[in-house]
Amino acid sequence: MFESAELGHRTSKAAYDEEVPRLREALLDAQSDVGAAASFPVLAIISGVEGAGKGETAQRLNEWMDPRHIRTHGFPAPSGEEAERPPMYRFWRALPPRGRIGIFFGSWYTMPILERAFNRIDDADLDRAVNEIRHLERMLYNEGMLMVKFWYHLSKETERQRLRELEKGPRTRWRVTKRDWALFKRYDKLREVSEHVLRETSTLEAPWIVVDASDRRYRELTTGRVLLAAMRRRLDEPETAPTVTAAPIVPQQDNVALLRSLDVDRSLERKAYEEQLEKYQGRLGLLVRSKAFRRRSLVLVFEGTDAGGKGGAIRRVAGALDPRSYRIVPVAAPTDEERAQPYLWRFWRHAPGHGEIVIFDRSWYGRVLAERVEGLASEADWMRAYEEINEFEEQWLRNGAILCKFWLQIGRDEQLRRVGRREQTRFKRLEIDQGDGRNRKKWAAYERAVADMVDRTSTEIAPWTLVEGNDKQFARVKVLRAVCRALRNAF
Repeated sequence: MFESAELGHRTSKAAYDEEVPRLREALLDAQSDVGAAASFPVLAIISGVEGAGKGETAQRLNEWMDPRHIRTHGFPAPSGEEAERPPMYRFWRALPPRGRIGIFFGSWYTMPILERAFNRIDDADLDRAVNEIRHLERMLYNEGMLMVKFWYHLSKETERQRLRELEKGPRTRWRVTKRDWALFKRYDKLREVSEHVLRETSTLEAPWIVVDASDRRYRELTTGRVLLAAMRRRLDEPETAPTVTAAPIVPQQDNVALLRSLDVDRSLERKAYEEQLEKYQGRLGLLVRSKAFRRRSLVLVFEGTDAGGKGGAIRRVAGALDPRSYRIVPVAAPTDEERAQPYLWRFWRHAPGHGEIVIFDRSWYGRVLAERVEGLASEADWMRAYEEINEFEEQWLRNGAILCKFWLQIGRDEQLRRVGRREQTRFKRLEIDQGDGRNRKKWAAYERAVADMVDRTSTEIAPWTLVEGNDKQFARVKVLRAVCRALRNAF
């Protein structure tokens, strides 16, 4: 895969000086058009061997275009905050919004390649990381992102010479570290691993461009030309339809029986409720203060029928916790900032660190529920969301999160009574959703969406807990009991 990048491509100074003004003007025009359209973001990933000029080229792109609308990110070893969260967390936070250009100097490829080259992970771990990367890039592509991936290559002898030259120069010797030489000693292994990773991740939606980096002028011009061509092609050609990666939704006669078979009238007497509430709140408080929880995190997801009692259940959970240890994230319609990013971006921002608790009042499941039923997302978008959600949750769980997902179900008559009481009670009026009436009219459609959601996202590692909710006391105790059970099983 790297043979053609070892042919010693060269660009003369005269040719370079002649082309750069035209290329720079064209890049500025394309950047301006991307910003004016504000319909897609551009992400340039610059990776490759040490000493190949990755940082220099990133700097050159900032010089050739307007740096005010470019965000360049380097990714050294994860900080303490980042190390406590899934590996993709820091990359999600750095993604450019629509209309902007991002440059990743280093990326989600760096750690898997280095870890395998130094035998800190095996082939199975590497393949899992590669699958995760492919999934992420396909999702970003379907969200509209333009990804251009560059791999700067040097032959072994050329890299040795480059490092020595940099080390000798008084102005450049600081750029060569012991780590660079340690990586050079692993050149053959790094080449083998890198070639495997590039081959597995050079896809239709995000192909790799391997660049001979032995000549600075050739490297810079090639990078600029490729980036320009990619932006112009996206600007001038019709947008590609998103790819559906989920199995089709087919009519299932027994699907909605999952909800209809729930005995929503299950109840708990007041005295028993008070005893069990105290019991499970006390148990929850002890579990999250235990030594075992310091290396874990807790994520609680509350979805349910409108007026189904999510707020009351959340308050009883929070009543057992130190207010400093948890955050409640109410999820409403996305803001302008959130709409400019991939769908899951606003949830990745809330990934908890060790010992932290995050409670979502509605969540990422909105795409396969309200957005599906109300026509706010295309069929392609909500269909692929099932797979994306499962992968998203798996990454959090693999990093030590304990995830509890609750669907609170009430009957139609009970929902009507609760909405009526909210209208008559002053302090409850803020709880009324403008869509309550509309959602009630689409009860059957929501039933089907919920049943499909549970079928496709209740996994062995992140199952749904269906809560019978007509009696609030019964529902609150069931939620607390389920959270305690999940924590105990995790330790």
